Amino acid sequence: MSGEYEDGRPIRPDGLAIRRLRRDRGWSRRELLEAIAEAALRETGIRETISPNLLEGIEEGDEAIPYSTLCRIASGLDCEPVQLVAEPV
Repeated sequence: MSGEYEDGRPIRPDGLAIRRLRRDRGWSRRELLEAIAEAALRETGIRETISPNLLEGIEEGDEAIPYSTLCRIASGLDCEPVQLVAEPV
């Protein structure tokens, strides 16, 4: 599925799914941001995360993001990126 997104077009994440997975783990948004940073550190050796404002925009408004950002969130949640993509309308 990632081939569809490799051209750089923004994709619409499923903000409710991201929020549900975060809350299922008992995490605040800040804790998810920390998990994203820890996953990036394990995978690349560089501690990277996303901004709190971006996470809020994703969870509250399904803000379109690059596929690489979706992958970063999925790593933090320990799930597949496809689980976080909104269904086409």
